[in-house]
Amino acid sequence: MAGPVHYELYIRKTAPSAWSLVLATEERKHAIDTAEEIFGDRQAVAVRVTKETLDPGTMEFNSVTVLTRGAPEPARKRVVDDTERSNCLAPADLYAPHARELIGRVLEDWLNRNGVTVFELLHRPDLVERLEASGVELQHAIQKIAVPESQATGRASHDLVRHYQKLAAEAMERVVRAGRDGIFPDLANRSLADVAQKLAGSPDRPFIMGGVISGALKGVAGASARLDRLMDLADRAPADGPPRAMVMVAIEQILCEQLSSRSQLAAILGPTLDQGGSLAAVVRMVAPREIDALIANDPKLAVVMPAVGGAAARLGARIEAGEYPILAAFLARMVLRELMGPRRLRPSDAPGEIDILRTLAVSLTATAGRLLTLEEVQTAFTERSKSLVNADFVQAYVAACETVLCEAEQLTRLCENVTGVANKRSAARWLAACVTSLRFETEMRGPGATAARKLQVLALLHRSVRAAALSEHDTEQINGAIGHVGGVVETEARLTAQLARAQAPVHQKLLALLRLAAGETAPLGPASDRAKAEALKLFRSPAARTALSESPESIAPLRDLLKASGLAA
Repeated sequence: MAGPVHYELYIRKTAPSAWSLVLATEERKHAIDTAEEIFGDRQAVAVRVTKETLDPGTMEFNSVTVLTRGAPEPARKRVVDDTERSNCLAPADLYAPHARELIGRVLEDWLNRNGVTVFELLHRPDLVERLEASGVELQHAIQKIAVPESQATGRASHDLVRHYQKLAAEAMERVVRAGRDGIFPDLANRSLADVAQKLAGSPDRPFIMGGVISGALKGVAGASARLDRLMDLADRAPADGPPRAMVMVAIEQILCEQLSSRSQLAAILGPTLDQGGSLAAVVRMVAPREIDALIANDPKLAVVMPAVGGAAARLGARIEAGEYPILAAFLARMVLRELMGPRRLRPSDAPGEIDILRTLAVSLTATAGRLLTLEEVQTAFTERSKSLVNADFVQAYVAACETVLCEAEQLTRLCENVTGVANKRSAARWLAACVTSLRFETEMRGPGATAARKLQVLALLHRSVRAAALSEHDTEQINGAIGHVGGVVETEARLTAQLARAQAPVHQKLLALLRLAAGETAPLGPASDRAKAEALKLFRSPAARTALSESPESIAPLRDLLKASGLAA
């Protein structure tokens, strides 16, 4: 029920002035005419009429502008409060995770060219000097940060640029001075365990240990070699206690940044892997115990799940032992982000994409509770399923099919492997369009396989549709179409009548008819109904009763079929 409605007229007498209410009326025409008159007589530089509707539920008015005339309202400068000030006020703030993430985005090209991470840049004097000597790289990065922040907060961009220039200069000077003063111990002549033990209790121990670990990567090129070096450092870390945690935290931060790069991740896992294979390898690396258990239960998974070796296997063993929990969670969520993204898992192999997606679903579900929640996994695969039911993917998925029956079987498999109510409905539409088409019926009625073989294939398709977990309406529609085609095939071949007249023992004829009636060798529908009626007629015949009573052992195989076909309780 709509609430009371009235119209309000606002004016601005001068361009910089605010809107002021001059009239409120229930007549729309009166409000608009008055506005036009005021504007025409130049009594105001701008007029506006709004329609105000009272919402009885909230007792608040909903406003809709119906007329605007005159000069536009000038943009007003925002007042910046203390909560909108820059989060980075001191060099130490640049070492926070969100600050490192931002630095990684604005210096992405420079970092990739040099093959290093942000963490290393913030702890290695040679990298700082190289960045400083690169010319405009640092200036461009500062502008990429300052300009959006200026637009978001209203602060002057040149003030923000000066602020970040000063902040960067102080941070760079701190790293260079630390290197010049020898604050970062060299591991060439000292063991990592000794360095960690001596740093215990030092207020600057995170910064110094970061410099030690970053310095150990100097001169190491290639993602796999760098990962091997980090694993070597982990092997040389103290056995336990805070000194070990100090080393492992520094290594874990570098690993998170290194493995967040697609190019470095591909180099570690194998450059031949496609997107789906790379994600599967990541899951196997972070959850080797669960994946090995799945492969032991289903050896077919080993064909789809890529093997992980070398430095990646060393890292996986440490993750399995409970080390680097932040890295494990980071990689698991990265897999979810990629699944929810637009990139195809196997761009040139649509059926293979279904296979790898099914493997990922089983694998991630097995890790639910340790790395991810079951709800997060389900949400990711529901989102991914949206891309599996669009026209481009479906067309690529059935492109290799030479027959419409093959298309129906492939689309049934698609229905089984998508999740989400809306996605199931979309997949069902594709399958329904296939099995209700004239082409499907024509092909099944055409020459080729025998009628018995065709009915058996249709029965298998019928059962697959029931197992696809579609809605009741979609299942009935699709299986109804399959049953109709099966009925036409059976009618033309007169298969039921031939079985009833066949010169064979009664129990053999009943067995064949009951298998048709139960949906084993024909789809449920007209064909199974005719077989059921013929089987009932045969049961009632005196000759059949006599034959069955003379060989009671022949009745046992028929009992389950009688129940399945609805002829027995």
